[in-house]
Amino acid sequence: MKQTLLDKVWQPHTVLERDGMTQLLVDTHLIHEVTSPQAFGMLRQLELTVRYPHRTFATVDHIVPTTPGDRFQPWADAQAQKMLEHLRRNCADFGIRLFDVGDPDQGIVHIIGPQLGLTQPGTVIVCGDSHTATHGAFGAVALGIGTTEVRDVLATQTLFLTKPKVRRIEVTGELGYGVYAKDLTLAIIGRLGTEAGAGFAYEYGGRAVHNLTMEERMTLCNMAIEGGARCGYVNPDNKTADFLAGRKYANWPAGRDGQLARRAEWLAYASDEGAEYDDVVKIRGEEIAPQVTWGINPGQVIGVDGRVPEDDRPETVEARDYMQLRAGQPIAGTKINVAFIGSCTNGRISDLREAAGVVRRNGLKVAAGVKAIVVPGSEQVRAEAEAEGIHEIFRAAGFEWRDAGCSMCLAMNPDKLVGDQVCASSSNRNFKGRQGSKTGRTLLMSPAMVVASAATGVVTDPRTLKLAA
Repeated sequence: MKQTLLDKVWQPHTVLERDGMTQLLVDTHLIHEVTSPQAFGMLRQLELTVRYPHRTFATVDHIVPTTPGDRFQPWADAQAQKMLEHLRRNCADFGIRLFDVGDPDQGIVHIIGPQLGLTQPGTVIVCGDSHTATHGAFGAVALGIGTTEVRDVLATQTLFLTKPKVRRIEVTGELGYGVYAKDLTLAIIGRLGTEAGAGFAYEYGGRAVHNLTMEERMTLCNMAIEGGARCGYVNPDNKTADFLAGRKYANWPAGRDGQLARRAEWLAYASDEGAEYDDVVKIRGEEIAPQVTWGINPGQVIGVDGRVPEDDRPETVEARDYMQLRAGQPIAGTKINVAFIGSCTNGRISDLREAAGVVRRNGLKVAAGVKAIVVPGSEQVRAEAEAEGIHEIFRAAGFEWRDAGCSMCLAMNPDKLVGDQVCASSSNRNFKGRQGSKTGRTLLMSPAMVVASAATGVVTDPRTLKLAA
């Protein structure tokens, strides 16, 4: 019987099935400082220990200050400092590897997993974070879980789940000039909606997806959750194996006799040709324009050459009112106050290279009155960017260059919007108050569009600039 990747991973990881639920074995558990303290607290109350501590890895990312030097001083936010101390104590008490502040491998959890080689094809990966689907770019089944489930995985290395259906999203053709993986994932959400993925895993495929780099595939899968999907993945191929070769933890776990998993083993997890899907959606890649959100969820998105919807549905009216936009107004030309490049969606080295390249090739400078910051997704990304001189390109253009962290994606650290500021953001959510102000407004877009908009002070089509190296 022809199988999908989900079938191939799900079946051998099944411990038992009961009442329509599957107890699934977890290969890799990633934790951070936000959802883990309560889970560890429950373990202590129940007098339980961590079953397989070598399969859990921790980092600090959501709350860490990104202004250079601030993370090594007592933090201004006492609650954040307390959360960090809890993470340190819990990892020390239970024998878990922590990528702490000052560790060269510290960074956003969904960036360091692939970066270190912890993310591998055919594995089940979980994390108490919505955007765990990122790891599906490698042909893993990667699931965001809640705090109680974090406790369960710590205690048993298993998780009870309902097996999702599989929707194949096939993107044919080629993406056009100035169109990036961020535009592709936003376009998919815009077409299908934010709830269409409920009960589904999304399998992304087709020529346009195959042609994406591994880091671009991570961007694509990162936002599967924003379309309501349980997870999203791309079938592993030679790009996948090449990316992982030589990574720090590529030989992990030791149960593999300390040798790198064979390429053929990884590639065999790809869905069989002729496998049956519960649904198939086809999208023409060449029809996708650079995308920008206009509303208060990622599904409220249009091409940068489009106009704010004019319909009078309650959700449309609510979004227009909150965003202070007029029906029929062109989205291009919308004034911005802040520009943010970073997050687990677009804080990788390729994102920074492309954005800095746009700045350099066009001689851009940040417009007067715009605050612009660049936050690398990991300390390794920051070090690599600085070795290439990328930080100097940004600084010379008027951007602030920061240390690694989640930063203004969700504003759990000092990086926040003020009042009703409008932010051109390369992050993943544009909910009300998402970036730290109850009235702050977020426009999601690619890093290239962020720098284009930062330079003009208004939403700007990146296709008007020199983009290719």
